[in-house]
Amino acid sequence: MTVHAFVDESTRTGLYLLGVTIVEPAQLRPARRELSRLLLPGARELHFKKEKPPRRRELADRIARLGVPTRIYSACCSPKAQEDARQRCLEELAGDLLDVGARRLVLDSRGHRDVDDKRTLQRVLGFRPSKTDLTYEHFESTAEPLLWIADAVTWCHGAGGEYRRRVAGIIAEVVRL
Repeated sequence: MTVHAFVDESTRTGLYLLGVTIVEPAQLRPARRELSRLLLPGARELHFKKEKPPRRRELADRIARLGVPTRIYSACCSPKAQEDARQRCLEELAGDLLDVGARRLVLDSRGHRDVDDKRTLQRVLGFRPSKTDLTYEHFESTAEPLLWIADAVTWCHGAGGEYRRRVAGIIAEVVRL
């Protein structure tokens, strides 16, 4: 079965986390609809770092109930080496997506730094995505609600404690590099 993958990051002191949420085609529309219902009036996106603790708990529980699995890639790094850690995680993630037959990879845009991701993906996948059947693109998180799952789950995993417990049921795997 083909799947779609949605990627976002979270950082903690000395740790870089890259989360990839895997969504089957039949789940795309229902999951987007449910996530859009979680927005507060006037909001255009969910971003865990900006939420207050009571809302974070509510969102984590509601996102976990969606049952959409997320895999977390983690790498230890200094603050100055976060980009290198991201690219190592992305390289591993891309190889894993090929193994599961993913067709589409959507990454949360980081503006001018998207070029680093493209370089890594071109190195792993080649310059012609048609050879692997995996296409990739960067989107702003306001344009793709499914990025919010990776943001939330990765943030919760990095925060540990009760937040990690709230999303533990949808963390498919933690890959340590």
